[in-house]
Amino acid sequence: MIGAQQLDALDPQTRQAMLSLMAELAARDAQLQKRDHEIAFKQALIDKLTYEMAVLKRLKFAATSERFASTLSPEQKSLLEETLDADLSELSREIEQQRGDGDGKGKADKKSPKRAPLPPHLPRRDVPHEPADTNCGCGQAMQRIGEDVAEKLDYQPGVFTVERHVRGKWVCRCCQKLVQAPVPAHVIDKGIPTAGLLAQVLVAKFMDHLPLYRQEAVFARAGHLIARSTLAQWVGECGAQLQPLVQALADELRRHLVLHADETPVAMLKPAQLRDGKTHRAYIWSYCTPSTNPTRAVVYEFCETRSGENVREFLQLDTPQAWKGTLVTDGFSGYSACVEKGVTSAQCMAHARRKFNDLWANHRSEVARLALRYHQCLFRIEREIEALPGDERRRIRQRKSRRVLAVFHRWLLAQRQLVPPGSATVKAIDYSLKRWKELTRFVEDGDVPISNN
Repeated sequence: MIGAQQLDALDPQTRQAMLSLMAELAARDAQLQKRDHEIAFKQALIDKLTYEMAVLKRLKFAATSERFASTLSPEQKSLLEETLDADLSELSREIEQQRGDGDGKGKADKKSPKRAPLPPHLPRRDVPHEPADTNCGCGQAMQRIGEDVAEKLDYQPGVFTVERHVRGKWVCRCCQKLVQAPVPAHVIDKGIPTAGLLAQVLVAKFMDHLPLYRQEAVFARAGHLIARSTLAQWVGECGAQLQPLVQALADELRRHLVLHADETPVAMLKPAQLRDGKTHRAYIWSYCTPSTNPTRAVVYEFCETRSGENVREFLQLDTPQAWKGTLVTDGFSGYSACVEKGVTSAQCMAHARRKFNDLWANHRSEVARLALRYHQCLFRIEREIEALPGDERRRIRQRKSRRVLAVFHRWLLAQRQLVPPGSATVKAIDYSLKRWKELTRFVEDGDVPISNN
Protein backbone atom coordinates (compact mmCIF):
# COMPACT_ATOMS: atom_id res chain seq x y z
CA MET A 1 0.00 0.00 0.00
CA ILE A 2 1.15 3.51 -0.77
CA GLY A 3 1.20 5.83 2.22
CA ALA A 4 -0.18 9.37 2.36
CA GLN A 5 3.32 10.97 2.36
CA GLN A 6 4.28 9.02 -0.77
CA LEU A 7 1.12 10.18 -2.52
CA ASP A 8 1.84 13.78 -1.59
CA ALA A 9 5.32 13.45 -3.13
CA LEU A 10 3.86 12.50 -6.52
CA ASP A 11 2.85 15.00 -9.14
CA PRO A 12 -0.92 15.82 -9.23
CA GLN A 13 -1.63 13.83 -12.40
CA THR A 14 0.06 10.67 -11.16
CA ARG A 15 -1.52 11.06 -7.70
CA GLN A 16 -5.00 11.26 -9.27
CA ALA A 17 -4.37 8.13 -11.32
CA MET A 18 -3.18 6.24 -8.26
CA LEU A 19 -6.24 7.28 -6.25
CA SER A 20 -8.57 6.10 -9.03
CA LEU A 21 -6.75 2.76 -9.25
CA MET A 22 -6.94 2.26 -5.48
CA ALA A 23 -10.67 3.04 -5.49
CA GLU A 24 -11.23 0.54 -8.31
CA LEU A 25 -9.27 -2.16 -6.48
CA ALA A 26 -11.25 -1.53 -3.30
CA ALA A 27 -14.54 -1.82 -5.24
CA ARG A 28 -13.38 -5.10 -6.82
CA ASP A 29 -12.38 -6.46 -3.43
CA ALA A 30 -15.82 -5.58 -2.06
CA GLN A 31 -17.48 -7.19 -5.07
CA LEU A 32 -15.39 -10.36 -4.71
CA GLN A 33 -16.18 -10.51 -1.01
CA LYS A 34 -19.89 -10.12 -1.74
CA ARG A 35 -19.71 -12.84 -4.43
CA ASP A 36 -17.86 -15.19 -2.07
CA HIS A 37 -20.59 -14.59 0.50
CA GLU A 38 -23.30 -15.34 -2.06
CA ILE A 39 -21.51 -18.50 -3.20
CA ALA A 40 -21.17 -19.68 0.40
CA PHE A 41 -24.85 -18.95 1.01
CA LYS A 42 -25.93 -20.80 -2.16
CA GLN A 43 -23.73 -23.76 -1.32
CA ALA A 44 -25.20 -23.92 2.16
CA LEU A 45 -28.69 -23.80 0.63
CA ILE A 46 -27.78 -26.52 -1.87
CA ASP A 47 -26.41 -28.69 0.94
CA LYS A 48 -29.63 -28.13 2.91
CA LEU A 49 -31.84 -29.02 -0.07
CA THR A 50 -29.68 -32.05 -0.88
CA TYR A 51 -30.03 -33.28 2.69
CA GLU A 52 -33.81 -32.79 2.57
CA MET A 53 -33.93 -34.70 -0.72
CA ALA A 54 -31.96 -37.57 0.79
CA VAL A 55 -34.40 -37.70 3.72
CA LEU A 56 -37.37 -37.76 1.35
CA LYS A 57 -35.78 -40.51 -0.73
CA ARG A 58 -35.31 -42.61 2.39
CA LEU A 59 -38.95 -41.99 3.31
CA LYS A 60 -40.03 -42.98 -0.19
CA PHE A 61 -37.99 -46.19 0.04
CA ALA A 62 -39.51 -46.90 3.45
CA ALA A 63 -43.01 -46.27 2.09
CA THR A 64 -42.48 -49.02 -0.49
CA SER A 65 -40.97 -51.50 1.94
CA GLU A 66 -43.20 -54.19 3.39
CA ARG A 67 -42.45 -53.28 6.99
CA PHE A 68 -43.56 -49.66 6.70
CA ALA A 69 -46.34 -50.23 4.16
CA SER A 70 -48.05 -52.73 6.45
CA THR A 71 -49.04 -49.86 8.74
CA LEU A 72 -50.65 -47.84 5.93
CA SER A 73 -53.85 -48.33 4.03
CA PRO A 74 -53.56 -48.37 0.20
CA GLU A 75 -55.09 -44.88 0.05
CA GLN A 76 -52.66 -43.52 2.66
CA LYS A 77 -49.70 -45.14 0.91
CA SER A 78 -50.75 -43.68 -2.45
CA LEU A 79 -51.17 -40.22 -0.93
CA LEU A 80 -47.77 -40.43 0.76
CA GLU A 81 -46.03 -41.53 -2.44
CA GLU A 82 -47.66 -38.71 -4.42
CA THR A 83 -46.55 -36.14 -1.84
CA LEU A 84 -42.99 -37.50 -1.75
CA ASP A 85 -42.72 -37.48 -5.55
CA ALA A 86 -43.99 -33.90 -5.69
CA ASP A 87 -41.56 -32.76 -2.96
CA LEU A 88 -38.63 -34.53 -4.64
CA SER A 89 -39.39 -32.83 -7.97
CA GLU A 90 -39.67 -29.45 -6.27
CA LEU A 91 -36.36 -29.86 -4.42
CA SER A 92 -34.62 -31.06 -7.58
CA ARG A 93 -35.82 -27.96 -9.44
CA GLU A 94 -34.69 -25.66 -6.62
CA ILE A 95 -31.22 -27.25 -6.59
CA GLU A 96 -30.92 -26.75 -10.35
CA GLN A 97 -31.91 -23.11 -10.00
CA GLN A 98 -29.37 -22.52 -7.23
CA ARG A 99 -26.57 -24.18 -9.18
CA GLY A 100 -27.34 -22.12 -12.26
CA ASP A 101 -28.72 -22.96 -15.71
CA GLY A 102 -25.25 -23.48 -17.17
CA ASP A 103 -24.03 -25.88 -14.52
CA GLY A 104 -25.99 -28.93 -15.68
CA LYS A 105 -25.13 -31.01 -12.61
CA GLY A 106 -28.72 -31.31 -11.44
CA LYS A 107 -29.95 -32.53 -14.81
CA ALA A 108 -27.10 -35.02 -15.17
CA ASP A 109 -27.82 -36.57 -11.79
CA LYS A 110 -31.57 -36.64 -12.25
CA LYS A 111 -32.97 -40.00 -13.34
CA SER A 112 -36.37 -39.65 -14.95
CA PRO A 113 -38.33 -41.97 -17.26
CA LYS A 114 -38.26 -41.31 -20.98
CA ARG A 115 -41.13 -39.10 -22.02
CA ALA A 116 -43.71 -40.95 -24.10
CA PRO A 117 -45.12 -39.26 -27.21
CA LEU A 118 -48.53 -37.68 -26.87
CA PRO A 119 -51.35 -39.96 -28.08
CA PRO A 120 -52.21 -39.39 -31.75
CA HIS A 121 -55.98 -39.50 -31.12
CA LEU A 122 -55.92 -36.28 -29.08
CA PRO A 123 -57.12 -33.25 -31.08
CA ARG A 124 -54.41 -30.83 -32.13
CA ARG A 125 -54.61 -27.02 -32.20
CA ASP A 126 -51.77 -25.16 -33.90
CA VAL A 127 -50.40 -22.04 -32.26
CA PRO A 128 -48.32 -20.20 -34.89
CA HIS A 129 -45.16 -18.34 -33.93
CA GLU A 130 -43.65 -16.29 -36.77
CA PRO A 131 -41.13 -13.45 -36.76
CA ALA A 132 -42.57 -9.97 -36.57
CA ASP A 133 -40.64 -8.97 -39.70
CA THR A 134 -39.75 -11.38 -42.52
CA ASN A 135 -37.82 -8.87 -44.58
CA CYS A 136 -34.05 -9.23 -44.58
CA GLY A 137 -31.77 -6.35 -43.78
CA CYS A 138 -30.65 -6.34 -47.41
CA GLY A 139 -34.16 -5.44 -48.47
CA GLN A 140 -35.17 -8.86 -49.87
CA ALA A 141 -38.20 -10.86 -48.62
CA MET A 142 -37.20 -14.00 -46.71
CA GLN A 143 -38.50 -17.45 -47.77
CA ARG A 144 -39.99 -20.01 -45.33
CA ILE A 145 -37.96 -23.24 -45.58
CA GLY A 146 -39.41 -25.32 -42.78
CA GLU A 147 -40.58 -25.34 -39.22
CA ASP A 148 -39.92 -26.78 -35.77
CA VAL A 149 -42.88 -28.30 -33.92
CA ALA A 150 -43.01 -28.75 -30.12
CA GLU A 151 -46.13 -30.40 -28.69
CA LYS A 152 -47.46 -29.32 -25.29
CA LEU A 153 -50.23 -31.10 -23.42
CA ASP A 154 -53.08 -28.77 -22.48
CA TYR A 155 -56.29 -29.24 -20.51
CA GLN A 156 -59.33 -26.98 -20.39
CA PRO A 157 -61.40 -27.25 -17.20
CA GLY A 158 -65.17 -27.31 -17.22
CA VAL A 159 -66.66 -24.62 -19.42
CA PHE A 160 -70.36 -23.86 -19.37
CA THR A 161 -72.25 -23.55 -22.65
CA VAL A 162 -75.95 -23.10 -23.33
CA GLU A 163 -77.91 -25.33 -25.68
CA ARG A 164 -80.66 -23.39 -27.41
CA HIS A 165 -83.37 -25.83 -28.48
CA VAL A 166 -85.15 -23.92 -31.21
CA ARG A 167 -88.49 -25.48 -32.27
CA GLY A 168 -89.74 -23.81 -35.38
CA LYS A 169 -93.45 -23.16 -35.82
CA TRP A 170 -94.96 -23.94 -39.22
CA VAL A 171 -98.47 -22.89 -40.16
CA CYS A 172 -100.69 -23.37 -43.15
CA ARG A 173 -102.42 -20.07 -43.84
CA CYS A 174 -105.10 -21.85 -45.81
CA CYS A 175 -106.02 -24.52 -43.26
CA GLN A 176 -104.90 -22.62 -40.18
CA LYS A 177 -102.85 -25.71 -39.25
CA LEU A 178 -99.85 -25.36 -36.92
CA VAL A 179 -97.00 -27.89 -36.98
CA GLN A 180 -94.12 -27.94 -34.52
CA ALA A 181 -91.57 -30.59 -33.53
CA PRO A 182 -92.31 -32.21 -30.15
CA VAL A 183 -90.23 -31.33 -27.11
CA PRO A 184 -87.33 -33.81 -26.91
CA ALA A 185 -87.19 -36.04 -23.86
CA HIS A 186 -84.93 -34.92 -21.01
CA VAL A 187 -83.74 -36.70 -17.90
CA ILE A 188 -85.36 -34.05 -15.71
CA ASP A 189 -88.63 -32.86 -17.19
CA LYS A 190 -88.59 -29.07 -17.70
CA GLY A 191 -85.17 -28.92 -16.05
CA ILE A 192 -82.25 -26.89 -17.36
CA PRO A 193 -79.40 -29.45 -17.10
CA THR A 194 -78.46 -31.52 -20.12
CA ALA A 195 -77.64 -35.20 -19.86
CA GLY A 196 -73.95 -34.29 -20.11
CA LEU A 197 -74.09 -31.96 -17.11
CA LEU A 198 -76.00 -34.53 -15.05
CA ALA A 199 -73.48 -37.21 -16.00
CA GLN A 200 -70.64 -34.92 -14.88
CA VAL A 201 -72.29 -34.38 -11.47
CA LEU A 202 -72.91 -38.10 -10.94
CA VAL A 203 -69.45 -39.23 -12.08
CA ALA A 204 -67.75 -36.58 -9.92
CA LYS A 205 -69.79 -37.56 -6.86
CA PHE A 206 -69.80 -41.35 -7.09
CA MET A 207 -66.61 -42.16 -9.01
CA ASP A 208 -64.30 -39.25 -8.15
CA HIS A 209 -65.71 -38.92 -4.59
CA LEU A 210 -66.21 -35.17 -5.00
CA PRO A 211 -68.93 -33.93 -2.58
CA LEU A 212 -71.59 -31.61 -3.90
CA TYR A 213 -70.34 -28.63 -1.91
CA ARG A 214 -66.99 -28.94 -3.67
CA GLN A 215 -68.67 -29.28 -7.05
CA GLU A 216 -70.57 -26.11 -6.18
CA ALA A 217 -67.25 -24.29 -5.81
CA VAL A 218 -65.89 -25.82 -9.04
CA PHE A 219 -68.91 -24.64 -11.00
CA ALA A 220 -68.65 -21.19 -9.45
CA ARG A 221 -65.08 -20.89 -10.73
CA ALA A 222 -66.30 -21.98 -14.16
CA GLY A 223 -68.62 -18.96 -14.23
CA HIS A 224 -72.02 -20.18 -13.03
CA LEU A 225 -72.98 -20.94 -9.44
CA ILE A 226 -75.23 -23.97 -8.94
CA ALA A 227 -76.45 -24.33 -5.36
CA ARG A 228 -75.65 -27.64 -3.72
CA SER A 229 -79.34 -28.05 -2.88
CA THR A 230 -80.06 -27.94 -6.62
CA LEU A 231 -77.25 -30.44 -7.28
CA ALA A 232 -78.68 -32.73 -4.61
CA GLN A 233 -82.10 -32.50 -6.24
CA TRP A 234 -80.59 -33.45 -9.60
CA VAL A 235 -78.81 -36.45 -8.06
CA GLY A 236 -82.03 -37.66 -6.45
CA GLU A 237 -84.06 -37.30 -9.64
CA CYS A 238 -81.38 -39.08 -11.65
CA GLY A 239 -81.49 -41.92 -9.13
CA ALA A 240 -85.22 -42.28 -9.69
CA GLN A 241 -84.76 -42.20 -13.47
CA LEU A 242 -82.00 -44.84 -13.30
CA GLN A 243 -84.05 -47.23 -11.16
CA PRO A 244 -85.42 -49.17 -14.19
CA LEU A 245 -81.84 -49.71 -15.34
CA VAL A 246 -80.91 -51.04 -11.89
CA GLN A 247 -83.91 -53.37 -11.98
CA ALA A 248 -82.98 -54.60 -15.46
CA LEU A 249 -79.40 -55.20 -14.29
CA ALA A 250 -80.68 -57.15 -11.27
CA ASP A 251 -82.88 -59.27 -13.55
CA GLU A 252 -79.83 -59.94 -15.74
CA LEU A 253 -77.83 -61.01 -12.68
CA ARG A 254 -80.49 -63.50 -11.64
CA ARG A 255 -80.25 -65.19 -15.04
CA HIS A 256 -76.73 -66.43 -14.23
CA LEU A 257 -76.11 -69.60 -12.23
CA VAL A 258 -73.05 -68.40 -10.27
CA LEU A 259 -73.02 -65.14 -8.31
CA HIS A 260 -70.90 -63.40 -5.70
CA ALA A 261 -72.48 -61.77 -2.65
CA ASP A 262 -70.97 -59.65 0.11
CA GLU A 263 -72.01 -56.95 2.56
CA THR A 264 -70.14 -53.86 3.78
CA PRO A 265 -71.12 -51.76 6.84
CA VAL A 266 -71.73 -48.04 6.39
CA ALA A 267 -72.65 -45.33 8.88
CA MET A 268 -76.21 -44.11 8.44
CA LEU A 269 -77.54 -40.91 9.99
CA LYS A 270 -81.31 -40.91 10.38
CA PRO A 271 -83.26 -37.62 10.52
CA ALA A 272 -84.17 -38.30 14.16
CA GLN A 273 -80.46 -38.62 14.97
CA LEU A 274 -79.36 -35.31 13.46
CA ARG A 275 -79.43 -33.50 16.80
CA ASP A 276 -77.20 -35.88 18.75
CA GLY A 277 -75.09 -36.90 15.72
CA LYS A 278 -75.20 -40.61 16.51
CA THR A 279 -75.11 -42.94 13.54
CA HIS A 280 -76.73 -46.28 12.87
CA ARG A 281 -74.87 -49.17 11.23
CA ALA A 282 -76.42 -50.00 7.88
CA TYR A 283 -75.10 -52.21 5.08
CA ILE A 284 -74.49 -52.08 1.36
CA TRP A 285 -74.95 -55.50 -0.20
CA SER A 286 -73.15 -56.20 -3.45
CA TYR A 287 -74.01 -58.88 -6.00
CA CYS A 288 -71.96 -59.57 -9.12
CA THR A 289 -71.02 -62.16 -11.69
CA PRO A 290 -67.63 -63.94 -11.48
CA SER A 291 -64.64 -62.46 -13.30
CA THR A 292 -64.68 -65.41 -15.75
CA ASN A 293 -68.22 -64.57 -16.83
CA PRO A 294 -68.31 -62.46 -20.05
CA THR A 295 -71.27 -60.56 -18.56
CA ARG A 296 -69.72 -58.07 -16.12
CA ALA A 297 -72.65 -57.00 -13.94
CA VAL A 298 -72.65 -55.54 -10.42
CA VAL A 299 -75.62 -54.38 -8.35
CA TYR A 300 -75.39 -52.58 -5.00
CA GLU A 301 -78.37 -52.57 -2.64
CA PHE A 302 -78.62 -50.45 0.50
CA CYS A 303 -80.28 -52.10 3.52
CA GLU A 304 -80.62 -50.92 7.09
CA THR A 305 -79.90 -54.36 8.55
CA ARG A 306 -77.57 -57.31 8.02
CA SER A 307 -80.39 -59.82 8.01
CA GLY A 308 -80.24 -62.69 5.55
CA GLU A 309 -83.73 -61.73 4.48
CA ASN A 310 -82.15 -59.02 2.35
CA VAL A 311 -80.42 -61.65 0.23
CA ARG A 312 -83.55 -63.76 0.01
CA GLU A 313 -85.53 -60.77 -1.23
CA PHE A 314 -82.93 -59.81 -3.83
CA LEU A 315 -82.74 -63.37 -5.17
CA GLN A 316 -86.57 -63.63 -5.00
CA LEU A 317 -86.30 -66.93 -3.15
CA ASP A 318 -89.85 -66.70 -1.80
CA THR A 319 -91.41 -66.28 -5.24
CA PRO A 320 -92.11 -68.67 -8.14
CA GLN A 321 -89.18 -67.01 -9.97
CA ALA A 322 -86.77 -68.06 -7.21
CA TRP A 323 -83.13 -68.00 -8.25
CA LYS A 324 -81.39 -71.37 -8.41
CA GLY A 325 -77.64 -71.42 -8.53
CA THR A 326 -74.38 -71.25 -6.59
CA LEU A 327 -73.77 -68.25 -4.33
CA VAL A 328 -70.14 -67.48 -3.41
CA THR A 329 -69.95 -65.78 0.00
CA ASP A 330 -67.93 -65.50 3.17
CA GLY A 331 -68.74 -67.42 6.34
CA PHE A 332 -71.49 -65.05 7.54
CA SER A 333 -74.37 -67.10 8.96
CA GLY A 334 -76.99 -64.84 7.35
CA TYR A 335 -76.48 -66.59 4.02
CA SER A 336 -77.71 -69.87 5.49
CA ALA A 337 -81.26 -68.66 4.89
CA CYS A 338 -80.56 -68.97 1.16
CA VAL A 339 -79.34 -72.57 1.47
CA GLU A 340 -82.66 -73.50 3.06
CA LYS A 341 -84.37 -72.26 -0.12
CA GLY A 342 -82.34 -74.44 -2.47
CA VAL A 343 -79.34 -72.21 -3.17
CA THR A 344 -75.96 -73.99 -3.38
CA SER A 345 -73.41 -72.44 -1.06
CA ALA A 346 -69.77 -71.97 -2.11
CA GLN A 347 -67.64 -70.13 0.41
CA CYS A 348 -64.59 -67.98 -0.13
CA MET A 349 -61.18 -69.60 0.24
CA ALA A 350 -59.55 -66.17 0.65
CA HIS A 351 -61.46 -65.69 3.92
CA ALA A 352 -60.14 -69.01 5.19
CA ARG A 353 -56.63 -68.02 4.14
CA ARG A 354 -56.96 -64.70 5.98
CA LYS A 355 -57.28 -66.50 9.32
CA PHE A 356 -53.87 -68.11 8.83
CA ASN A 357 -52.37 -64.95 7.39
CA ASP A 358 -53.31 -63.05 10.58
CA LEU A 359 -51.66 -65.76 12.64
CA TRP A 360 -48.47 -65.51 10.61
CA ALA A 361 -48.40 -61.69 10.62
CA ASN A 362 -49.03 -61.38 14.37
CA HIS A 363 -47.36 -64.45 15.86
CA ARG A 364 -45.13 -65.94 13.13
CA SER A 365 -46.95 -69.22 13.64
CA GLU A 366 -45.28 -72.16 11.90
CA VAL A 367 -48.68 -73.82 11.41
CA ALA A 368 -49.92 -70.66 9.70
CA ARG A 369 -46.85 -70.54 7.44
CA LEU A 370 -47.41 -74.09 6.22
CA ALA A 371 -51.14 -73.46 5.72
CA LEU A 372 -50.34 -70.40 3.61
CA ARG A 373 -48.13 -72.59 1.40
CA TYR A 374 -51.13 -74.81 0.59
CA HIS A 375 -53.26 -71.75 -0.22
CA GLN A 376 -50.47 -70.34 -2.34
CA CYS A 377 -50.42 -73.51 -4.41
CA LEU A 378 -54.21 -73.46 -4.89
CA PHE A 379 -54.34 -69.82 -5.95
CA ARG A 380 -51.39 -70.32 -8.32
CA ILE A 381 -53.39 -72.99 -10.15
CA GLU A 382 -56.34 -70.60 -10.39
CA ARG A 383 -54.20 -67.88 -11.94
CA GLU A 384 -52.96 -70.31 -14.57
CA ILE A 385 -56.45 -71.47 -15.64
CA GLU A 386 -58.38 -68.20 -15.27
CA ALA A 387 -58.60 -67.59 -19.04
CA LEU A 388 -59.67 -71.15 -19.90
CA PRO A 389 -63.26 -72.31 -20.56
CA GLY A 390 -65.26 -73.65 -17.62
CA ASP A 391 -65.00 -77.31 -18.67
CA GLU A 392 -61.23 -77.05 -18.99
CA ARG A 393 -60.96 -75.33 -15.59
CA ARG A 394 -62.95 -78.13 -13.99
CA ARG A 395 -60.73 -80.78 -15.61
CA ILE A 396 -57.52 -79.17 -14.33
CA ARG A 397 -59.01 -78.59 -10.88
CA GLN A 398 -59.97 -82.26 -10.69
CA ARG A 399 -56.43 -83.25 -11.65
CA LYS A 400 -54.38 -80.70 -9.65
CA SER A 401 -56.43 -78.83 -7.05
CA ARG A 402 -58.16 -81.94 -5.74
CA ARG A 403 -54.80 -83.52 -4.84
CA VAL A 404 -53.62 -80.39 -3.02
CA LEU A 405 -56.90 -80.16 -1.11
CA ALA A 406 -56.74 -83.82 -0.08
CA VAL A 407 -53.25 -83.39 1.41
CA PHE A 408 -54.25 -80.05 2.95
CA HIS A 409 -57.33 -81.58 4.60
CA ARG A 410 -55.37 -84.45 6.14
CA TRP A 411 -52.78 -81.97 7.40
CA LEU A 412 -55.46 -79.78 9.02
CA LEU A 413 -56.98 -82.78 10.81
CA ALA A 414 -53.56 -83.80 12.11
CA GLN A 415 -52.70 -80.27 13.30
CA ARG A 416 -56.09 -80.01 15.01
CA GLN A 417 -55.06 -82.79 17.35
CA LEU A 418 -51.72 -81.15 18.21
CA VAL A 419 -52.59 -77.54 19.04
CA PRO A 420 -54.14 -76.62 22.42
CA PRO A 421 -57.91 -75.98 22.48
CA GLY A 422 -59.17 -72.42 22.57
CA SER A 423 -56.12 -71.00 20.82
CA ALA A 424 -56.20 -68.76 17.77
CA THR A 425 -54.66 -71.57 15.73
CA VAL A 426 -57.58 -73.87 16.58
CA LYS A 427 -60.04 -71.17 15.51
CA ALA A 428 -58.29 -70.77 12.16
CA ILE A 429 -58.24 -74.53 11.58
CA ASP A 430 -61.86 -75.01 12.65
CA TYR A 431 -62.98 -72.21 10.31
CA SER A 432 -61.75 -74.26 7.35
CA LEU A 433 -62.76 -77.72 8.61
CA LYS A 434 -66.34 -76.69 9.44
CA ARG A 435 -66.80 -75.21 5.96
CA TRP A 436 -64.69 -77.66 3.97
CA LYS A 437 -67.51 -78.79 1.68
CA GLU A 438 -68.45 -75.22 0.81
CA LEU A 439 -64.82 -74.07 0.49
CA THR A 440 -64.01 -76.85 -2.02
CA ARG A 441 -67.16 -76.44 -4.12
CA PHE A 442 -65.11 -74.84 -6.89
CA VAL A 443 -63.46 -78.18 -7.70
CA GLU A 444 -66.78 -79.68 -8.84
CA ASP A 445 -67.88 -76.73 -10.99
CA GLY A 446 -65.54 -74.92 -13.37
CA ASP A 447 -67.69 -71.77 -13.30
CA VAL A 448 -67.47 -71.39 -9.52
CA PRO A 449 -64.53 -69.19 -8.44
CA ILE A 450 -62.22 -70.14 -5.59
CA SER A 451 -62.83 -66.90 -3.69
CA ASN A 452 -64.81 -63.69 -3.52
CA ASN A 453 -61.76 -61.67 -4.54
